[in-house]
Amino acid sequence: MSKSKTRGFTLIELMITVAIVAILASVAYPSYQEYIRKGRRAAAQAEMLDIANRQQQYLLINRGYASKTALENGGYALSTDVANYYGYAITVGSGTVPTYSLTFTPSGAQATDGDLVLNSDGLKTRAGVASKW
Repeated sequence: MSKSKTRGFTLIELMITVAIVAILASVAYPSYQEYIRKGRRAAAQAEMLDIANRQQQYLLINRGYASKTALENGGYALSTDVANYYGYAITVGSGTVPTYSLTFTPSGAQATDGDLVLNSDGLKTRAGVASKW
């Protein structure tokens, strides 16, 4: 009687493979989440620069900066990608020299990111971070 070789994997080999995949996934997932968070932040920053450009155009025409209401009445709306994770507010200064401050407040999965702020002088800051954006 001849003995035939059985082909396949043993349970130990499969368990080792599953353990290795689990370790790799546990290392990769947080990095992936951080990558997604940075991508959403970059989209919000681009949207803020678009609003700053609109503010400069509004200033040239009206000799003052637009409030959020005036901006939205002019047809502006946040893109849905940004609106899902950020809300925004515009504070217009009341002094002789026109000023504004634009604040994007993160929400949902982006909430730990900190507020993004851009003012009329071009100063860009992020709450909880010592450096600029």
